[in-house]
Formats: sequence, C-alpha cells, structure tokens
Amino acid sequence: MQNNLKVTLVITVMLVLSACASVPNGPSAMALLGTGKNFDQFRYDDAICRQFAHEQIGGATANQASSDSFAKSAVVGTALGAAIGAAVDGGRGAGAGAATGLFIGSLIGVDEGNASSYRTQRHYDNAYIQCMYAKGHRVPVSGHIEQQPVYGQPSTNAPYPPPPPPAGYRPSDAPR
Repeated sequence: MQNNLKVTLVITVMLVLSACASVPNGPSAMALLGTGKNFDQFRYDDAICRQFAHEQIGGATANQASSDSFAKSAVVGTALGAAIGAAVDGGRGAGAGAATGLFIGSLIGVDEGNASSYRTQRHYDNAYIQCMYAKGHRVPVSGHIEQQPVYGQPSTNAPYPPPPPPAGYRPSDAPR
C-alpha cells in the first residue's frame, strides 16, 4: 500500500512539473510587412516561412521536443533507480529504487526539457526570420553587427588619417 502511495505521489509531481512550461507553436520573432508588399502577400509568405521553419526543426514543435526530452530522462532515471535498488537490496528494493529514480529523472528531465524547448524554438525562429527576410519583409533585430574587413583592405573601424596640410603651408606658420 505504501509503495503505491509513493508511486502515485511521484507520478503526480512529475505531471505537475511537466506542465510548468509551454512554448508557442509558431515564431516568437516579429516580422513586418516589406516595402512594396501587400498584406495578402505577407500572409502567404508567413505561411510558407512557418512551414519552412517547421521542416528545419525536423517537424517537431518546441513543446514536443521538451516532452520527449523530459520523458527520456524519466525513463532512464526509473531504469537506473530500479537497477540500483535491486542491486542494493537483493531484488526487494527495485520498486523503491524505481520510484526514487523516476523522481530524480523527472527533476532532471524538467531542466533538460526546458533547454531542449529553448534550442528548438531558437532554431525555428532563426529559420523563420531568414525566410521572411529573403522574401523581402522587414525583420527587426537587436544588437550591432560588424562586417569583417576583406583581407588587404583597411578596417572600417580604423580612424581616418588627418587631412593633408593646405597648399603653401609651412610649419613655421603654425600658431604657438
């Protein structure tokens, strides 16, 4: 009876923890209507770019990636806990070990699920932004992007040299 209570408690905690985070099933980046484009063209391009981004992440949403990562951690934790519990207590501790492993695996799975969800969403957003930009729409970005200088050309960040002295200038004419 007490083992059933423990298992029920662990499963309840696992379900509560897995419901903590939810990621949108679309872009979390903004795209604006491009110059010379109409709204119908924007909607059409948006649909195509959403499909393109979805394909780039392997057809899974960020929430699916999170759930898969969480479930894998919980299963691995349960198996390891059962094996350790059985080894320590001669086979009688497998249930307690499995429950403990499920709990610890679930805790680790929450963190892994969040990280997996974030990576998947970023990858989706990057693909979506690239597609919308390529179709001529405006995509606000933050930060400062510097171009690398071409080999053999001076850097654009270097200060300009001083102008040449005026014609007929003599150093003795300089103010003191």
